[in-house]
Amino acid sequence: MTAPVAKVPGKAWRVVFSGTAINLCLGILYAWSVWVKHMKVPMQEGKLMLEMAGQPIPQFPGWEYLTAAQCSTPFSLCVIIFALLMIPGGRIQDKLGPKVGAITGGLFLALGCIIAGLSKSYAGLIIGFGIFGGIGMGIGYAAPTPAALKWFGPHQRGLVAGLVVSGYGGAALYISPLAEFLIRATGLTGSFIWLGIWFAAVTIIAGLMLAWPEPGYVPPAPPVAAGAKPALTIIDWAPSEIVKTWQFYALVWLFIVTTQSGLLIIANAAPILGKAAKGSPFLVANAWILASYGGLVNAAGRIGTGKYSDIIGRDNAYTLNCLVSAACLFLMPWVIGSGSIFLLFLAVGIAYWQYGGGLSLMPSYTADFYGPKNLGMNYGLVFLGWGIRFFMTRLAGTIEDITGKLTWAFILSAIVLIIGVIVCRVTKRPMAAHE
Repeated sequence: MTAPVAKVPGKAWRVVFSGTAINLCLGILYAWSVWVKHMKVPMQEGKLMLEMAGQPIPQFPGWEYLTAAQCSTPFSLCVIIFALLMIPGGRIQDKLGPKVGAITGGLFLALGCIIAGLSKSYAGLIIGFGIFGGIGMGIGYAAPTPAALKWFGPHQRGLVAGLVVSGYGGAALYISPLAEFLIRATGLTGSFIWLGIWFAAVTIIAGLMLAWPEPGYVPPAPPVAAGAKPALTIIDWAPSEIVKTWQFYALVWLFIVTTQSGLLIIANAAPILGKAAKGSPFLVANAWILASYGGLVNAAGRIGTGKYSDIIGRDNAYTLNCLVSAACLFLMPWVIGSGSIFLLFLAVGIAYWQYGGGLSLMPSYTADFYGPKNLGMNYGLVFLGWGIRFFMTRLAGTIEDITGKLTWAFILSAIVLIIGVIVCRVTKRPMAAHE
């Protein structure tokens, strides 16, 4: 057997940061609330003026106001299609390599943005952002992380996964203000079209930089004490095998839990700031600031959680993140009502950190449980949990239409987080028969 190399080669880090660049484009999902602020029917005396749905938006000719539920539909559809396409996207990565998947995904997303902009309609948003955007994200996102993890040993999986997926979380950091600028300068239509062109260019260039290690390459292994029992699998499980283990379904549930709460905040970030910051006209007029701040914390949470999960263990990192986030969600109605900008940014920051952390924990969990060889499709299957929790954003939109508030959505989301922690504590890696 080939001996482990002394250290990770420079090419490995090029793959990592190329993957980060690709995810910086695919992460447009996290800036959706910027468009929602302009498209959703306005509020009057604390209630949405639903009778204005379908009426023209004065400052954007050709566009019409949408209800809260309608605004959440393209977002929710994008999420579920994203999750479903992770499976064939993972298959493409495992069989054809990461270049094909990354570039194909980027071009689908770019086309979807252009369709959404040119259509000037609810249907166009569903087709362009929801369907084409979801396809592009699913195929594109499945490529960078598995490719990068092939270069590194298990003791670095959390950090590497966190670095790659931090691009997806951090996308809102620049897409939110850029989208707001483009909306004001070129309208809703121009904002989608120009972003689509940008995404196509970046994903093609960065996609060409992705690569697998050469045959026979063995990444540096972590130091193991004599007689120690391996905490990670030494077997590469096939996709057909992992679905026969109960741990697979536990990982899917853990994914549902850790993402449903984060996307609830992400999808409503700008409107939440508008309610809580009534006394600050500047923040109300520049609600993208919260989305950008969330993008920064989201990205930092992926890297930070990934790093300390390598040190304290995946289970402890998952438990810590979810319990703190659940406490913040229970308090969120009070925080919004208090009008405290500091408390709002603190609570929202914790929610973003927890969500981002889950996106670095889950590919690491999958590699720890089932090995790196078939990680593309195996993680694609586990990623179904990320899409299944789309119900929370849609449910939240319906709750807001009925009550005018998101209070019950916050409470339900926090309860789900607590259930997830319980499942996490009892789930250990599967053991093959000969182990």
